[in-house]
Order: sequence, then C-alpha cells, then structure tokens
Amino acid sequence: MPISNPHSRRSFIKSASLALAGTAGSRLWLPALSFAKPAQRPLDEFTYADVSIASELHERQFRESQAVLMSLSEDSLLKPMRQMAGQPAPGDDLGGWYNYNPDFDYQQENWEGFAPGATFGQWISALARGYAINGSQAAREKILRLNQLYGRTISGDFYEKSRFPAYTYDKLVCALIDSHRYAADPDAFTILDHTTDVASKHLPGKAIEHDVQWRQGNFDDSWTWDESYTISENLFLAYQRGAGDGYKSLAKDYLDDIYYDPLSENRSNFAGRHAYSHVNSLCSAMQAYLTLGSEKHLHAATNAFAFLLAQSFATGGWGPDEFLRAPDSDDVFAGLSNTHHSFETPCGAYAHFKLTRYLLRVYRDSRYGDSMERVMYNTILGAKPLEADGRTFYYADCNFDGRKVYSKNRWPCCSGTYPQIAADYRVSAYFRDEQAVYVNLYVPSTLSWVRGSNRISLTQTGNYPFDSQIQFVLKLSKPEEFALNLRIPAWAGGASVAVNGKRVSSPLDTGTFAAVRRKWKSGDHVDLELPLTLRLEPINDKHPDVVALLSGPLVLFPMNDAPGITRSQLLAAKKVAAQRWQTETSSGLLNLLPFTAIEDERYSTYLKLA
Repeated sequence: MPISNPHSRRSFIKSASLALAGTAGSRLWLPALSFAKPAQRPLDEFTYADVSIASELHERQFRESQAVLMSLSEDSLLKPMRQMAGQPAPGDDLGGWYNYNPDFDYQQENWEGFAPGATFGQWISALARGYAINGSQAAREKILRLNQLYGRTISGDFYEKSRFPAYTYDKLVCALIDSHRYAADPDAFTILDHTTDVASKHLPGKAIEHDVQWRQGNFDDSWTWDESYTISENLFLAYQRGAGDGYKSLAKDYLDDIYYDPLSENRSNFAGRHAYSHVNSLCSAMQAYLTLGSEKHLHAATNAFAFLLAQSFATGGWGPDEFLRAPDSDDVFAGLSNTHHSFETPCGAYAHFKLTRYLLRVYRDSRYGDSMERVMYNTILGAKPLEADGRTFYYADCNFDGRKVYSKNRWPCCSGTYPQIAADYRVSAYFRDEQAVYVNLYVPSTLSWVRGSNRISLTQTGNYPFDSQIQFVLKLSKPEEFALNLRIPAWAGGASVAVNGKRVSSPLDTGTFAAVRRKWKSGDHVDLELPLTLRLEPINDKHPDVVALLSGPLVLFPMNDAPGITRSQLLAAKKVAAQRWQTETSSGLLNLLPFTAIEDERYSTYLKLA
C-alpha cells in the first residue's frame, strides 16, 4: 500500500524563538519566507453542506448558538439601525453593546451602547451558514425577512453616529454575500450595493490604523477604534462571488500596506497593535494573494503568522490584554500573573481558523492544521455557551489563577463570531484537489462529495484527542483511485496507518500530510493511530521551568496548586477517566483536565517546576 508525504521535499528552518528547552516536545515550526513555496494551486474547500459532524462538543455549540439567534426579536435586532436613521423603532432593546446610546461614555464602567447594531451582520452570516448545514426553512425565512427589513433602514446617519462604521459595514458585507451564496437570497446583492453606496460616503477611503483619528469634529478616543484595515477580505469575497468588479477595487483601496509592507520583509511591527483585528487583517492579505496573486501580501501573512506563534500560549491563544507584542517581549509570561484577559476567544479563534485555513490551502502544510487544532480544543471548544440574554464568553484565561467567566458586557463582539465559528468547523475539517482529499481535523463526522459520477462518503469515528485511535470508512458508488491525505501532527512521533487491517510499513513523517493512494472500494476502512505521549512546553525560552503539560493537541490544565512539582512527576500523569489525568506530587494528588471539561473551577495553564 503506497503511502507518502506529498510535500516532504520542501525545506524548513526552525525558528530559535519557537524552540523549546528540555526534552519533552516542541512548538509548531513554520517555514521561513525564503524557504516556503506555495503550491501551484490552492486546495479547494468543501461546502458547509458536504460535512456533517457527529461530535457532541462541536454540534452543541452550533445547535445552541443557532437557537439563540432564531430566538431574537426582529424588532430588537433592527432597533438601533432604525433609531440611528430617525425611524420608528418598536420593540425592546437587546441591551449591552448592541443598544444605541447617544450619550455613551467609554470611560464609564457600563458599556451599554458601545457598538450599536455591530453584530447584526455576523448573526445573519451565521444563520445563512446554518441554513446551508441544516436546511432549516424557518432560518431561511428569517434571513430573507431580516435582510428586507434591514434594507429599509440603510442611512448615512447610521454610519455617522457609529464608532464603528467600517467594522459594521464589513459585517454587513459578510451577511449579504453569505445570504446570497448559502441562503439563495435573490435580493442580497441589491441590498449590498445600496449598503455600499451609502456606507462608502462615511468611511475613510483607505485603511486607517487603530487609534488614529480621521473624522472631523470633537471625538473622544473610542472613535478611533474602528477597523477599516480588516474589510478587504469580505470585499474580495464579494467580488469572487459575483457582486461586481467594484468590490475588488474597493478591497484594494483598503489593503493596509503600512502594516503589511514590513511584515512582507520579515520585520515584525506587531508591538502595541490590537491583537484580534490585526490577525483578522492578515486574512485580507491572504485574500489579496488568492484574488490578485500578490506575493507581497502572501509573504506578509506567512511571516506574521510565524511571529504570532512565537508569542502564543501553549493553548494556541495569543494577545494578552488584546495586544500583540514585540518579538523579544516577555509580556506573554508576565500575563500569567498580571491579567486574566489572555485570549479574546471567539473573535480570536474565528480569525485564527480563517487565517490557518487560507495558509493551509496555499502551502498544503499540515502544521497550519496543527495550530488550528490547538486553538479549537484549548480555547473556543471549551467556551461557555452564548446565552439568549447576551451573556458571552470573551476571554480564555491563562493566568496562574484562571477561571471561565462571562464578559461583564452583554452582546460584545464575541457574540457575533461565536456562532460563525460554530458553523465553520465543517469547512475547516477537509480540503481537496483533483487527486486527493485532505483530512485536516480529526472530528467524528461524515464528508460526502461527488467525483464525476461517483458518489463518495468518508465517515470518521473515534474519541480523539482523548484516545489515540481514529477510524475512517469509505462508501463509493463504484471503485475509484485517489489519495487520502492524513494530517500527521508535528508532535505525533510513532504515528501509524492501517488499511483494511493491514498496517502500512512506511514510516510516517510528523508535521506532514501522509498520502494513502489506492483504488478505493466501498467498505474500505483506514485506521490511524496518533500516539498521545505526554510532553512539556515552556512559556518561552527565558522561562524553561514554567511549563504546560500536553497530551496530543490538548493542554492538561492543573486544577489545584502543586508547589515543588518536578518534570518527572508531571510527565508521569496517568489518564484516570475519560477526561481526567492525575499525578502524585509532594503535596498530594494533582488533577488535570482539558479545557472542554472545565466548568467553573479554578485552574492554571502553566506550572512552575522545582
């Protein structure tokens, strides 16, 4: 049975800032710009309808967040837009950030009215993706009805009265192109054009950085927090989906080359930049490459992602207190003690998933999938659920005294990205080209697709990452040859594959896609084993004795103090239940849980070794 790494000839270097002290494991290593070469053609995504997920952890987030959005009053959803346009605005306020409050003062603790209507577009987008997944006619009817009602509110006054005209416009573009593509809204592009005609008169005309004042008048600092430097991604997508050439031109106008140019030359300019929005902006750089073929923008995103990994927690999260850091900064370590705002989770995870998805498609490098997987299991998949009253999980806490809590503000920005990423697990799990299917995420699921006249399904089962075994079964209407490319994580030494019970003899390189090519027939099954050997990762090379314990992609979070714990004691932890590990220390038993199993208990991410 032939098995190979289809990209094994690519050269990589190991960044010193990512190397680990000790013997217990390694961070993700990504190619330096001079060594990385994109594939001749990016991988294709499957659609939302092609993948059904059987994992209760993933499916519950999707199901519950869709239910919240379906429960929201349409008058309440439209109220801030109507108020700001001077129209009658019946219904109750949703509250929180979503309200319109002309007297809002960001220096007050209560942020009611900070971003009126800003998440409306994200919620429509999430409902459209949800309809593509489950075919709910009630959801489609609500999407079309809300789009029509929204279209009647479009007003320049809305953008003039908003602190976030570009941010809000960006989310509305996403809503309408998703409504067109996934919910077949026949009027979506007409509403989009009207939105663009009105909004463009109230936008800066180019990318303006965070904290830079561009409006005329007496505005406080909170009016400089808009994110015009992120909007090119959805404008490029609008062009790709047939909305018109004008969207490509507008997307080019808003590319933030002040940010991208140094990054394209492998010079970090991260220090002091707002974390989520500037990582999200890298998705615009990737779309500039995918749409225009701009290698400068590809280089900027590639180098920036390597810089990002160098300042990430073991969870994959980044941006303590919502800021990126200089390459030589020790602020990520300091954040273990001085902040509980370690990673802006739904927003950050949503941007991280998009960026790694783009990079993986372009480079066909499995290690982008490794990074996506870490963020999934150690941040967003363990987030508290979005509630119908607007309670939203905002920060994953990596503090030595961490807890899961809801944001003190209802309906913040993360309430918009949470239902979007809950839908997007599906389009991140599998990719394809003419010769192969790539399995990126190991999640119980079924992929269904058509090759020519052949109807094929690939069903994935198992309890990974809590167990090491993953199974696949194929069904085909007729036998056909193609490659099944399986992601072998960089940490998975000793991984093995068996086809129809016969183990493939070739050794599997870690940090690659292993290709199993054969003429498949219905009933063929593949068994993948990814050994879950425990390993330690220090916070950085300056603090080699401040470590996280990992099993596969999972950080195992200590649930109680363990003063004087040693390296050997941590590495001796044993799995004692489905999602619980224990080890003996000088002060007693130490319990460790994955993020998905933590509820309201106190926990830590890192421990100090004796």
